[in-house]
Amino acid sequence: MKKLNTLILISSFFMIVLISCSKELDSIQLFNGKNLSGWHIDVPGMDVNPDTLNPFIVRNGMLVSLGTPNGHIITDNIYQNYILDIEYRFAGEPGNCGALVHASTPRALYAMFPKSVEVQMMHENAGDFWCIVEDIEVADMETRRGAKENWGITEGKERRIENLTDGTEKPLGEWNEMKIKCVDDSITVWLNDVMVNSGFNSTATKGQIALQAEGSEVEFSKVELTQIK
Repeated sequence: MKKLNTLILISSFFMIVLISCSKELDSIQLFNGKNLSGWHIDVPGMDVNPDTLNPFIVRNGMLVSLGTPNGHIITDNIYQNYILDIEYRFAGEPGNCGALVHASTPRALYAMFPKSVEVQMMHENAGDFWCIVEDIEVADMETRRGAKENWGITEGKERRIENLTDGTEKPLGEWNEMKIKCVDDSITVWLNDVMVNSGFNSTATKGQIALQAEGSEVEFSKVELTQIK
């Protein structure tokens, strides 16, 4: 009995150490509310015509994706093991946008999208995963991704993995809060405090973070990252 109690105490000690070592660190405001410091723009249309409108601006303290021309705003830094907290809303007509995690090689798909795992923000589809030359697995894959023989991570393949639940988006004009937790090879997504997707065995575990200009004007009031130790 004494030996058993000793083992329990030792196990408890190591559990306390593990919990204390898995703390969230101070949050980082990726968007400072003033300018686009810490980010760079990748818009293919700007290569052809330098006078092309930059679709990412700062307006009234918000980061705004004007939607066109299509492209991405990408963090300069690479991040690993974190919670990404984004508050966003469609400024006018509902449409498409996305947050890309573990982004790396630019323009790896359709000469537009960086290699990454996209967390969809498209109206009525928020929380879907899209595989962009990276891959991720979820439970019940064939139901949520389609026939296995069509799966893939490049052009023409089944890259979409549907989210777990609908009806979690706020009415148009109201702010949505999306939290994306990336730990090792897992990615979990909450939308307005509801867990809407969870994946594992991601082929990437670190990278840059990107937001899209993909046809619709979107306002971002917060883009905050909390690293996990």
